[in-house]
Order: sequence, then C-alpha cells, then structure tokens
Amino acid sequence: MAVATELRPAHYILSLRDLCSALVEQGELSQDDAEKILHAHIGQDAQKRHPLELVAQSQVTSQRTGRTLDLETLTHWLADWSGQSYYHIDPLKIDAPAIARAMSYAFAQRHGILAVEIHEDEAWIASTEPFKRDWEDNLRHVLRRNIRRVVTNPQDIRRYTVEFYRLANSVSKAGGGSSGGQTQNFEQLLDLGSDSANPDANDQHVVNIVDWLLQYAYEQRASDIHIEPRRDITQVRFRIDGVLHNVYEFPGQVGLAVTSRLKILGRLNIAEKRKPQDGRIKTRKPDNSEVELRLSTLPTAFGEKLVMRIFDPEVVVKSFEQLGFSRDEQKHWQDMTQQPHGIVLVTGPTGSGKTTTLYSSLKQMATPEVNICTIEDPIEMVEPSFNQMQVQAGIDLTFASGIRALLRQDPDIIMIGEIRDLETAEMAIQAALTGHLVLSTLHTNDAPSAITRLMELGVPPYLIRATVNGVMAQRLARTLCPHCKAPAPIDKGAWDNLTRPWKANVPETGFAPVGCLECRNTGYLGRVGIYEILTLTPRLRAQITDQTELDTLRRDAYKDGMRSLRLNGAQKVGAGLTTLEEVLRVTPESER
Repeated sequence: MAVATELRPAHYILSLRDLCSALVEQGELSQDDAEKILHAHIGQDAQKRHPLELVAQSQVTSQRTGRTLDLETLTHWLADWSGQSYYHIDPLKIDAPAIARAMSYAFAQRHGILAVEIHEDEAWIASTEPFKRDWEDNLRHVLRRNIRRVVTNPQDIRRYTVEFYRLANSVSKAGGGSSGGQTQNFEQLLDLGSDSANPDANDQHVVNIVDWLLQYAYEQRASDIHIEPRRDITQVRFRIDGVLHNVYEFPGQVGLAVTSRLKILGRLNIAEKRKPQDGRIKTRKPDNSEVELRLSTLPTAFGEKLVMRIFDPEVVVKSFEQLGFSRDEQKHWQDMTQQPHGIVLVTGPTGSGKTTTLYSSLKQMATPEVNICTIEDPIEMVEPSFNQMQVQAGIDLTFASGIRALLRQDPDIIMIGEIRDLETAEMAIQAALTGHLVLSTLHTNDAPSAITRLMELGVPPYLIRATVNGVMAQRLARTLCPHCKAPAPIDKGAWDNLTRPWKANVPETGFAPVGCLECRNTGYLGRVGIYEILTLTPRLRAQITDQTELDTLRRDAYKDGMRSLRLNGAQKVGAGLTTLEEVLRVTPESER
C-alpha cells in the first residue's frame, strides 16, 4: 500500500473528505460510496466524531477485499497509509500508572493522544491523527525519550484515556501522596513526623477504584480477582481461562483501603486482620444481570491477601453440550444421576469445574416434583430452586451433622459439597442406603482413585459396592479461539503419548493458537470440560474388596469402556477444540 508522504502542516487534522479521497485512491471505496458518505454527513461538526467512525458507520464494502469496512479494518488501513504501526490497546498489558505519569490528562485530551508503552529510551504514543505533529517536540523534551508514533482505534483511545486517568487520579487521591508502610506488615516501617492519615475505605476515590476493579473483571471474563500485598505495593491479578494475569499495582496504603472496602461490602470484620475470613458480595453488571462474588481473606507477611471468586449465574443454566459432554458421556452421566438412590462422585483438583457440573446437573433435575437439598462450605452460588445450607464450624454445623438434619427434611436429592472425612462419608452412605440420591465431590487424580480414597477414609468395601453408582473425574482445558485458530500438523509423538495405551489414529490435521483481538492475542477463548466417567459394572463392583488394587481396577475399567482423561482430551483435539499441549498440561498421565 502506498504511504501518504505529502507535506502537511504540523497541526493537520484528518478530514472526512481527505479520508474518503484517500480510500478511493487506494481502491478501498468506490467514488459513489465516497459521495454518499460525504453527503450523509454534510453540515455535521467533523470534530465531534473521527472520520474513521463516520465511514465505519456507513457499513460500506471494500472494493478490494469485498469485506465490510468496519472500524478496526479502517484503523489498520490508516496505519498502513500513514506509514505507522497499528496498535491495539489491551488493558491487561498496559502499565496504567506509568502511562498517567507520562503526560497530563489535559495534554492527552487536547491532542487526542495516549502513551501506551514507556521504555527506557523510547515512548510509544498512540493517536488517531497520524499527521498531527505539533505536540511531539514538547513531549519529547518532557519525557527525555524518543517518540514512536502508533495508530489506534478512536473509540479505544477515547475510552481508555478517560479510564486510565480517572483510575490514576483516584489512586493518587486515595493514597494522599503517602508512602508509609502498610499496617500488619511484619516489617512495619514508622515514618517519623508523618501525619498523613490512611485512606478511608468509604472515601469516594476508594469506592471508584473498587467499582472499576469489579467492572473490569467482568469485562475481561475473569473467574478470580487476587489482591496481594507486597512490601511496598499491592498487586492485583485476574485469573482468566485458568491463567493469572497482572492487572494493576496500587500503593500499599491504597491496597489496604481497597481491601477494607471489599471487606465492608462482604460483611466481614474489618478490624480483624489476623484470622482468615469468608464472605460474599452480590453485584449488578451494567447489563442489569446479577453476579455473586465469594470473598476469602488470608493474613500474609505484608498484610491481608484477598481473593474473590466470581460466580456468574449463567453458569448454572449451561447445557451438557456447553460443558463439553459428548453424547456418550452425557448418556453415562445421566444414567448415573437419574438413579432413584445411590452416590455419584465428581473428582478433580480445585478449579477443575466440579461445582459447575454439579450445579448444572442439579438445575436440570430441579422440577416441582423433587426436593433438592445441599450442604456446602461455603455456598458457592445461591440458587432459588435448591434448599442450600452452609457448614458453620463455630456452631458445630459440620457436613455430617448437616446431612443428619437434611435427612429429616424429606429430600429426594442431596448434594454434599465435599466428602472430607469418614463421618461425612458414613452419613452420605446412610443417605444413599435410605433411598436418596447423593451427589458429592472428592479430591483425587482420576475416577478409579475415588474408590480407593473412600476405602482409605475407612468405608467398608461392601458399602461402596452397595451405594456408589459411578464416579466422574474432570479437568478444564482452554479452547482455541474460533476467530483465529489455524490448521497445523499434529505431533505424532505427543499424540501417541496422549492416547496410550489405546494408540488412536492420528487426525489428518489439528489446529494451533494464533491470537487476535477477540482472545487478546492468547489464541484461546473460554474453556471446555475433559471427562473420565467410571460406571460401576457388576464385574467392577465384584473387584471392590479389601485386596483391591488400584491399577487392576483402572485396567478393568478401561476394558469396560472407561476412557481416560487424556483420551477424552485427544478427542477434543481431533475435533479442533483445543491443542495437544493444553490437554497434556491439565491432565494426569494415563496408566498403561
């Protein structure tokens, strides 16, 4: 593409007429389309909206590619035409405090620019006016760095200029310029002669920071928010698709105020900083949907660490297909959970989606004809169609005593948050023997290990044979972004490692992550379940004795049709949902 090289004054601002003329010259627009766009915007103040937005609004088709000229496409075109690089602003990768320090908000707004990266000898400055140069010398002198110009989307630059500076202003005002040590820091630093007060949790600036933090987490599809005190700062991280990302660094005092604000919202004791606490917050998104957050605090060397787990209520209405079940897996799972009585176990590490599977299954079972009762520690998501009870150790309301109480409530289905000890296991078995369906979780690596885990807790083998309907182990693997994944050959060695001992045929082609705006250049968007379902057939039940060998039980389960987590993951690789590397990362090695 030709580059616009003609000399323009330093204060030059791109007009709609100049833009349309350039698009016609480059073969992107027909002359008729250009005239229609210009006619549609006659008499309008060109300064109110960027010419790129006016062209994008017209939804015209490119003469060259046949695709609609949307705002992103036009921004890429403008970058190429002006001979500058295109830059997409990813808020997760922006050092907002450094950007706010680079120039004043007034200067950024006046010139329509935003610093996006500050390096040791170079500052990257984004703008939507690639030919406007009257600010460059001034900024180069102030920053004492070379300026590298990049072009970005006008909507993004408007939004993030306001957001970054508003947040930086709130953090600055909340901190009051104080750099004093954080209370409860085991290396507490006393600033002699300092009379600066700590920021108050109800201060409007702190309220703004917390509101931004929660809204930002929802936008980025975060499942967890970590607020972690360090020696001089407080670090904020989001877990997105199972991976943690650094988001922001607050001064220590501001981090303390943010934590206090969240503790107030979660009805925790803000004066108690020595003991772990749990609470919950219910919030409303801008689209009016409600979201619950579970809070957990932990005293650390430099203050209280706070983690918020985000529970989207849409999770409980997911279908089995959305969870990643194949037709066979759905049939096996429903065969186990539609029995009138017995125990069904879901196993896997923390964060493997066990709660989502159980809630989604219970939601589909929750008809007016059945009474579903749960006992959890804590209640993960409040669901009106269940009767939910929370374990409270302070008043001796344990899993076991809770189940005992639930059995007097005429339940049809009981969900136990986790079987942790023999007493809870015995009460679950008692419930199953008296005609109830019991769903619960265990922490084991795979499905057959759940049987030996119950025996290790002290449950007699004959009771396991009599009550357990089946076990499902699961993991969550990141799914390839459907917008940018690209065909790629499959590594035969890695495939054989994944599918042993079955030696499944290698698919002709797989897919690899690429990265685009939709997935924030990670190549992955969302997660899918990988499942291993053990149905206790008569032959497997007969093997559950005091002499049960886990390896023998596992091998016979494979013979009876159980597919390992890795084999199930391989099927999802073959279907183009994920990658070999991702399945190998999240699943344990299949036993021979």
